[in-house]
Amino acid sequence: MTRECPSPAPGPGAPLSASVLAEAAVVFAVVLSIHATVWDRYSWCAVALAVQAFYVQYKWDRLLQQGSAVFQFRMSANSGLLPASMVMPLLGLVMKERCQAAGNPFFERFGIVVAATGMAVALFSSVLALGITRPVPTNTCVILGLAGGVIIYIMKHSLSVGEVIEVLEVLLIFVYLNMILLYLLPRCFTPGEALLVLGGISFVLNQLIKRSLTLVESQGDPVDFFLLVVVVGMVLMGIFFSTLFVFMDSGTWASSIFFHLMTCVLSLGVVLPWLHRLIRRNPLLWLLQFLFQTDTRIYLVAYWSLLATLACLVVLYQNAKRSSSESKKHQAPTIARKYFHLIVVATYIPGIIFDRPLLYVAATVCLAVFIFLEYVRYFRIKPLGHALRSLLSLFLDERDSGPLILTHIYLLLGMSLPIWLIPRPCTQKGSLGGARALVPYAGVLAVGVGDTVASIFGSTMGEIRWPGTKKTFEGTMTSIFAQIISVALILIFDSGVDLNYSYAWILGSISTVSLLEAYTTQIDNLLLPLYLLILLMA
Repeated sequence: MTRECPSPAPGPGAPLSASVLAEAAVVFAVVLSIHATVWDRYSWCAVALAVQAFYVQYKWDRLLQQGSAVFQFRMSANSGLLPASMVMPLLGLVMKERCQAAGNPFFERFGIVVAATGMAVALFSSVLALGITRPVPTNTCVILGLAGGVIIYIMKHSLSVGEVIEVLEVLLIFVYLNMILLYLLPRCFTPGEALLVLGGISFVLNQLIKRSLTLVESQGDPVDFFLLVVVVGMVLMGIFFSTLFVFMDSGTWASSIFFHLMTCVLSLGVVLPWLHRLIRRNPLLWLLQFLFQTDTRIYLVAYWSLLATLACLVVLYQNAKRSSSESKKHQAPTIARKYFHLIVVATYIPGIIFDRPLLYVAATVCLAVFIFLEYVRYFRIKPLGHALRSLLSLFLDERDSGPLILTHIYLLLGMSLPIWLIPRPCTQKGSLGGARALVPYAGVLAVGVGDTVASIFGSTMGEIRWPGTKKTFEGTMTSIFAQIISVALILIFDSGVDLNYSYAWILGSISTVSLLEAYTTQIDNLLLPLYLLILLMA
């Protein structure tokens, strides 16, 4: 989400280059910070990857400006290759370090596989960009070749045969998902966002296949399997219906009835049996028992239901204002859009404090509901399809330029990923002390508080712009200040948080991510929590 001055936006010339350079500087600062913390051969690979991504990003930007890219990408942003390329490798590195410190060799190797997979996917995106660039950029190819050679050599001598096969499997899935989803969903992603989102989905799909084929009784936590099956099931359902409705008119009652019937068939005939095989019990009974296991969970579910009702009322109220206004192109103001950020903050903080496993599962259920409703809206499925199109069009911004509306899903993901990605087996011995105690709050701080305050104050009081952007100095400073106050409140209300005098690192992490928000043109709801998570985990 953006914060803007009242004055017009700058043009796409030199200021854009200044913003891209500043964004790259912030990303390199994060990479070097992690490198200094980890300081092993894998962190050197991350530095090499960042250098080649910096050079290749300009080739991607040129392809987008010339309209020469293979697929149609979102045009209101740069390629975003550098910040997106570094997320999975850095996440894998900090996960490896935490699990090594906790004495968990299995998840230490898992972190290395995550880092290697992220590097492989990023290198593929770089090769794709250079392969379709004419004339071939010789210098950039040399840099890519050197960085890729170093990474491949180190990984070859660090990974087992099974781990290499796992990385190649994810890369193959990523290639096919790119071809399918970027064709079906034009202008929904930048190259960097496609790398981040589709790379994550590819890794999740491969993990689900691997765990399904090598299943051992009582292996794994049911909530982890629940997340994997839900994500993969919703993605495969979307691909199935997208292919089907190429040959059918999805807006008719016959197609709508068929959609609902097939959803039931796929859910009851594929998703639930798959989950039953993994958790060794009835999924529906397990979910009901899990949600209502304690009084605290019942109170939280009731509280969240009230907040969901409040969010629906906000949507209806804003649409009623549009209907009463003279302009049919009325759009919700920035402050109105930030109501949802505040509602999400009010949702997540009690869950983090009182029952994180419940929040984990509830966020997964909410993700499934959001994706299903987006399918209904996109395919114009009766009886809610047209109504959802009308209601949600009020909250569109320049980042929803494709056929899908993804900002609310990105908001949910940004808040949930810090909960989902914590390596719980590596946190049982108190290893989440210091700044790492704030890892579950990364989404709340970066998006729920920081982005919201920056947008409101930047759009209402901001006057001094950061070079090359529409973002303001005042918005960034108030964002940092608000996050610091939030950390103080977390210390007061969450007795499980002990920062151990790591205040300088926390302040530096918050300031770095706030600067990234000021300069990035990517989906900040998704990118910022991941970078804050990485810095806090380190």
